[in-house]
Amino acid sequence: MRKQALISVSDKTGVVEFARGLAELGYHILSTGGTAKLLTKEGIPCQEVSDYTGFPEMLDGRVKTLDPHIHGGILARRCVPEHMAAIAAHNIDPIDIVCVNLYPFEQTIARPDCTFELAIENIDIGGPTMIRAAAKNHESVAVVVDPTDYSRILEEIRAEGAVTAATRLALAKKVFAHTARYDAAITNYLTSLDENNQRTKEFPEVFNRQWVKVQDMRYGENPHQSAAFYREHFIAPGLLAGYHQIQGKELSYNNIADSDAAWEAVRSFEAPACVIIKHANPCGAAIGVSALESYLKAFKTDPKSAFGGIIAFNRPVDGAAASEVAKQFAEVVIAPEFAPEALEIFAAKKNLRVLTVALGNAHNDYEFKRVGGGLLVQTPDSRICDESELKVVTKKQPTSAQIADMMFAWNVARFVKSNTIVYAHNGMTLGVGAGQMSRVDSARIAAIKAQESGLSLVGSAAASDAFFPFRDGLDVIVDQGATCVIQPGGSIRDDEVIAAADERGIVMVFTGERHFRH
Repeated sequence: MRKQALISVSDKTGVVEFARGLAELGYHILSTGGTAKLLTKEGIPCQEVSDYTGFPEMLDGRVKTLDPHIHGGILARRCVPEHMAAIAAHNIDPIDIVCVNLYPFEQTIARPDCTFELAIENIDIGGPTMIRAAAKNHESVAVVVDPTDYSRILEEIRAEGAVTAATRLALAKKVFAHTARYDAAITNYLTSLDENNQRTKEFPEVFNRQWVKVQDMRYGENPHQSAAFYREHFIAPGLLAGYHQIQGKELSYNNIADSDAAWEAVRSFEAPACVIIKHANPCGAAIGVSALESYLKAFKTDPKSAFGGIIAFNRPVDGAAASEVAKQFAEVVIAPEFAPEALEIFAAKKNLRVLTVALGNAHNDYEFKRVGGGLLVQTPDSRICDESELKVVTKKQPTSAQIADMMFAWNVARFVKSNTIVYAHNGMTLGVGAGQMSRVDSARIAAIKAQESGLSLVGSAAASDAFFPFRDGLDVIVDQGATCVIQPGGSIRDDEVIAAADERGIVMVFTGERHFRH
């Protein structure tokens, strides 16, 4: 009985080499359409499925593999005599390998010129049917949907005479994950259309997502919680999940969560910057002329809280910066790149986790928060206010230095848990008040932190992530020495707060947008 492989792929990466390898190993190859033309052009013998089944392709190619000669050959269980007798009675040969990947639905709907009709035509029918059938019958059939598996399959056949049972099962698992993701993309697309089949809904009526597990973790936020880390199939440049760990212990649940907070904050700055995160909040952030200067300034904000923190840079880390970082205890250090001398310095601290992440402007398309029996979904808070959007609401006008201080403080405030007050001056944080129920308390705590670190707030800028409901919070800030304040505005008592700012002789600007972070 001859060995058969069915090859019909949309993504033709590596398929010629794979088919040639199978042909050399004695496989009879069945193929369709463009794949068959490519293999024939490359001198690889193959038989068109329509010739094999005796039934021509029809309906513009919608029907070509939906035939008992194909599915009988895929689904017949070799260990069941009745199955083998049934296909033999109908002159059906078993199909041992199914190599199929699907119409590019996700790539199609991502095109700006994609129409509803084009999207529908890129919903594959025969492909999912074949690979699901082959995956179901993995005890007898090897099914491959990923070109990266081609070499593995050829190597096993050469070494073992066939694809091993363990590999067939692994390939079957991959298929069902693949078809689940494919159907999820179709569902998301179709349920985001309006009555005119236009893609106008930002959030689909039925929401599906798929992530792939990277690792199980020793525990979650606390030792009594179990946890795992998953990431998306395709990670855009700039996102933390694309990290490469150079050294150190395995990342924990909290390490990854805090590393993401640090990385998102630091890459929001254009100038060389350093951000130190502790329990999801920046305890120090600064810009400077180098990684070294930005770190020294950030660390100076709150050395006590920086102990055991996550340190992120948006520039390569050299030996000078690494030498200073190494003087302190840190859990994780992140940068786009580390100089050889920096890695040599960190190598002496074996438990220190050192990560590289490529810089990029990508952001998650959605953010999620689980609630009892439900899921909150929103777009990310990735917008950075431009100076031209600031509205000066006080009689006193800001200087260029004050604008720079306010913009820096405002950007840091985006990454601090609400209620948030951030004091800053000369490109560094002086005090950070986070996560308080009262904005007044956040202002006081931020001032206390500055005093504990020996930093003066005289002449500083203060940022508030949301509006001041009363003047009391503003008075606390001014009492500490701040001379300018940046806030969203929008309170019913804005006039009262503006009057208080004029009374105290400070500058106040409105951004028109808030940055709650819960």
